[in-house]
Amino acid sequence: MEIDRPTDLATALEALRQAPDATLLAGGTDLMVEINFGHRRPEHVIALRRVNELQEVDGTIGAGVTWARLEEGPHRALAQAARTVGSPQIRAAGTIGGNLGTASPAGDGLPFLVALDAEIELRSAAGSRRLRWDEFLTGPKLTALQPGELIHSVVLPEEIPARQEFGKVGVRNAMVISAVMACVVRYEDGRTRVAVGSAGPTTLRMGRAEEMISAEADPSAAALSEFQRLVSEEVRPITDHRSTESYRRHAAGVIARRLLERCLR
Repeated sequence: MEIDRPTDLATALEALRQAPDATLLAGGTDLMVEINFGHRRPEHVIALRRVNELQEVDGTIGAGVTWARLEEGPHRALAQAARTVGSPQIRAAGTIGGNLGTASPAGDGLPFLVALDAEIELRSAAGSRRLRWDEFLTGPKLTALQPGELIHSVVLPEEIPARQEFGKVGVRNAMVISAVMACVVRYEDGRTRVAVGSAGPTTLRMGRAEEMISAEADPSAAALSEFQRLVSEEVRPITDHRSTESYRRHAAGVIARRLLERCLR
């Protein structure tokens, strides 16, 4: 196995230009599992952990920023999500860029990014481009990342509401891949955004539920119940070894309602 260990972005992009199909390694918390189980045998790896430009937080979130840093960050819902990721050791190694690159429907950081309509900045030796989350996440464990490109950063919108909450459920409280998770954000003018993970082929936005509840300046109990119902209807879950379709559908509505109620306090 050939391994490149660049220490700056320019060197990393040049290595990727010369080997556009190389496997990119950040924290390794997903990749090493696949290698250990024999699911992948990369011939060429470009390790990105020493690239400082990918670890910056200055209006954007660098792809190399770890969960340990994010759990102490300024974005409440993202910090809440970060604290649910694996063990302290996993949070010290795993990165938000890895979460995006893996593109699992159960990626803990994705609901926050989806709720805010975040953009993903991609870099290659030829230049850069930005894709909105729904352009980047194309299916379960599928992205629009092209050979020769790497994830540079997450670009958040200028307006980020203070009212934001994240929650998830699984078979236990810690170190678990979620059965269902959600992020709810609510702006001062009442606009509400809801993203649900582990309940569809990618993280999903709840358009009908958002439209209904955004029109409610002071949601009543009946409005909250309707919001819960709409979320349960809009998700597209499956039955697998972690949960059933019916439980995920029910849980998505319950979690989204609870998070919204927290935002309204």
